[in-house]
Amino acid sequence: MARIDLVDLAHSYGGNDAPEESFALKPVTMTWRRGGAYALLGPSGCGKTTLLNLISGIVTPSRGKILFDGVDVTTQTTQTRNIAQVFQFPVIYDTMTVGQNLAFPLKNRGMPRPEIDARVAEIAGLLDLTPYLSRKAQRLTADAKQKISLGRGLVRSDVAAVLFDEPLTVIDPELKWQLRSKLRALHRDLDLTMIYVTHDQTEALTFADTVVVMHDGRVVQSGTPAELFDRPAHTFVGYFIGSPGMNIVPAQVSGREATISGHAIALNRSYDRLPAGARIEVGVRPEFVEIASPASNLLAANIERIDDLGRVRFAHVRVGDTRFSAKVPPGFSVSGNNAGLVFDPSRVHVYADSLLVEGEA
Repeated sequence: MARIDLVDLAHSYGGNDAPEESFALKPVTMTWRRGGAYALLGPSGCGKTTLLNLISGIVTPSRGKILFDGVDVTTQTTQTRNIAQVFQFPVIYDTMTVGQNLAFPLKNRGMPRPEIDARVAEIAGLLDLTPYLSRKAQRLTADAKQKISLGRGLVRSDVAAVLFDEPLTVIDPELKWQLRSKLRALHRDLDLTMIYVTHDQTEALTFADTVVVMHDGRVVQSGTPAELFDRPAHTFVGYFIGSPGMNIVPAQVSGREATISGHAIALNRSYDRLPAGARIEVGVRPEFVEIASPASNLLAANIERIDDLGRVRFAHVRVGDTRFSAKVPPGFSVSGNNAGLVFDPSRVHVYADSLLVEGEA
C-alpha cells in the first residue's frame, strides 16, 4: 500500500491550453494516507472517475504530479504503479473457475503455487466464495461475479492501492448493504489503501473513513462523514449530503443575527466581517429546525406536505418564495397549514458565495 500525494493535479480532455473552467478536473493538492479507506463522492460528470483514472494511470494528467510514497509516478503505467482496479461491471473469465479467476493475477506474477493457493483460500473465505471455488464463473449470479471481480482486485497483497469505480451498480439493492459491509471488513482485515468512487452518499458514508466530495471538477470538501454532515464547507456539500439535504436560503447577516424573509434568527457566532458584495446565505439541516405552532417570535411558514419516514417526520414548507424542510417533533399535531420554525442557533451556518464563513466566537 502507498501514501498518495496529488500536487496541483489537473486534467482537460480538450488539451492543456483549454480554459481552466473547462477542465474535467480543476487543480487539486491533497494527501491520502497509507491504508486509508477513501470515497470519491459526487454527481455524474463531477470529475470523480477522471481523478480515479489519473491515480490508476489510465489517464495522464494535463498538469501536476502524482506521488506514491514520495516517488513521482505521473507518467508511469498502471502496471508499473502496481494498482488494482475494480470496475462497474465484473471483469472476469467466464470459462475459468472461481478459484482460477482469483489465482490469475498471482499466477501472472510468478508466485509459487502453495502461496497462490493460500492467498486464494484467504480471499475466498473473506468474500464467502469458498463453496464456489471449483465452479465455472459463467454459471454464477451477477453479485457473485462482482465478488469475484472484487477478489481479483484484493488478492494481491503487495498493491499500492485498490481502486473501485462504482462496483455495486449492477448489484441488487438488497445485496448492496451486505457487500458494502463486506468491503469495510476487508479493509480492516487486509489493511490496504482503498479508493471508492460512487454517486451514492450511503455507499460513501458507510465505506469510507474520509469522503472526498466533488462538484464541477473540484474537490469542495474532504473529511469524515460526521464533518461533512455537521460543518459543510460548501453549500453543495450541505445540499448533497443528507436526506433531505441542508436548507440553503438567502439572508442578510449582521453580527449575531440573520434575517430571513424579514424575520431575525439568532446565531451562535458573530459575523461582522463578511466579504463585500458576496452572496450571503444561511444553511441549516432539517434535523435542527422544527415545526411549531405559529407565534409572533417565530419565522412563519406554510406547510405543503409532511413525509413520515417511520423514525422521523419531515415537513416541507414554504417561507415566502423559499422552500424549507423541517423536523416535526414527536407528538406534535399539525392543525391547518400555518406553522412557525424553531432554529437551533448552534447549527445555523453562514455562507458567502457558497463557502462556509467561520464567524467569531
